[in-house]
Amino acid sequence: MSATSTPTPAATSPATTVGSATEAKPVAEATRAVVREFLAARMAGDAGRLAALFADEVDWLLAENPAVPWIRPRSTAAECAAQSAELMEYTVPGKARARVDTFLVDGTDAVLMGHVSGTVRATGKSFAGPFALRLTVEDGRITRHHLYENSLSIAEACAP
Repeated sequence: MSATSTPTPAATSPATTVGSATEAKPVAEATRAVVREFLAARMAGDAGRLAALFADEVDWLLAENPAVPWIRPRSTAAECAAQSAELMEYTVPGKARARVDTFLVDGTDAVLMGHVSGTVRATGKSFAGPFALRLTVEDGRITRHHLYENSLSIAEACAP
């Protein structure tokens, strides 16, 4: 991660209206720890660790893209964990990059923003662009995974 920042919760933040700021701090720290573990597991390609980090049912959002084999609806821990392996299966090893520039945490929610790039094995074409990832952590497990990325660039790289 090249930059890390944590926002100060606003007076209207759910983390501070439900309880005090001192109660919200341990929740945010627990969220940050799970997200860091998620990032480490992704980088290691450890599907078992990833599956353990995802809740049994996950609110998964990633714009469906029929041209991209690793982008599809998912909802279970196993399906969500498999996305990382599927991405590696369809992209050129050593050409996939993800850089996190911003890591924000507020209570159970985390938002990561950065840049992603790679090359599709089947076509040799590259894709690149910014991303934002919203994760929600409840009871130590990821319950929401919403990824926003340059899907057009990825689809174009997958097209023959």
